[in-house]
Amino acid sequence: MPNRRDFLKTAAFATLGSGIAVSQVLAGECMPSAIHVNKYGIGGKMKMTFFPYELKLRHVFTVATYSRTTTPDVQVEIEYEGVTGYGEASMPPYLGETVESVMNFLKKVNLEQFSDPFQLEDILSYVDSLSPKDTAAKAAVDIALHDLVGKLLGAPWYKIWGLNKEKTPSTTFTIGIDTPDVVRAKTKECAGLFNILKVKLGRDNDKEMIETIRSVTDLPIAVDANQGWKDRQYALDMIHWLKEKGIVMIEQPMPKEQLDDIAWVTQQSPLLVFADESLQRLGDVAALKGAFTGINIKLMKCTGMREAWKMVTLAHALGMRVMVGCMTETSCAISAASQFSPAVDFADLDGNLLISNDRFKGVEVVNGKITLNDLPGIGVMKI
Repeated sequence: MPNRRDFLKTAAFATLGSGIAVSQVLAGECMPSAIHVNKYGIGGKMKMTFFPYELKLRHVFTVATYSRTTTPDVQVEIEYEGVTGYGEASMPPYLGETVESVMNFLKKVNLEQFSDPFQLEDILSYVDSLSPKDTAAKAAVDIALHDLVGKLLGAPWYKIWGLNKEKTPSTTFTIGIDTPDVVRAKTKECAGLFNILKVKLGRDNDKEMIETIRSVTDLPIAVDANQGWKDRQYALDMIHWLKEKGIVMIEQPMPKEQLDDIAWVTQQSPLLVFADESLQRLGDVAALKGAFTGINIKLMKCTGMREAWKMVTLAHALGMRVMVGCMTETSCAISAASQFSPAVDFADLDGNLLISNDRFKGVEVVNGKITLNDLPGIGVMKI
């Protein structure tokens, strides 16, 4: 027969997975300070530290609106009773956050007022209340806290959420906009390692990009237009052409302000149409039903794992497809997002593969498929 300690650990898993605080389940019977889900008790203090870390890209990265060779990043660590959780904020230009803004936000965060790291809802609601935006900064705290709590529980988050790691999808690998020779070389470099590619379109050389890749491989392709097509008939014509070329889905074909035009395109599109720039947080999801087939969730835009999991649940309830995406990130944030990847239809989690100075070892891509390990928390180790 299971003993009381086993019961408490099981209750902790179930309540964290559903977003309910451990102390709520045991209220009136056992105070939080007496709960021991493993060798760590509750009642200590959390200490957060952070520092800037520039991510160096292996290749120049070009999309419809800009090019870059580095991405600013801030690394976060939360220590509690000798256990450390890791998080990060990645800041590509279009998000509007900077190293300075992230550092200034993190200086406002006082985690020492909380003695129970398992109270994710209370702690992260407090963090979210500190400003209306700063989503990447908030995600850094969220990821580190989830990593810490998973380590205290001794389990990875995919298990806490009740997911089957065998159901992870293949991840796309992104081919940035470039000259035909460079695109051809990049495609040859990665075609044998992945099961699906992702191509950035939205400029005047879209068909050339696809034809160049098709001269090298016949792998399925996901396309991200990055709001690059302005006319809805042109967008629909392009989607029909892309369908003939073996493209399987399209992200954000038109500017987010043109929601009615996007809905018109989606209703007639032979391909699945996913929201990217049109979507940021949980409150945006319901309004996109009918305008898009599905949504692309990114931790840096939605404040982290807590809200991402709620977005997955809501999208499924609305009958929408789900994709998980990323920025240029270390294996820290990529592994965090990978924890709920068994619950999505598409994954674009190659951000760590695009950099040359990863600080962590975590989720791996094996035969093109996201492969989760059983390390507790978000599943990373520092290199």
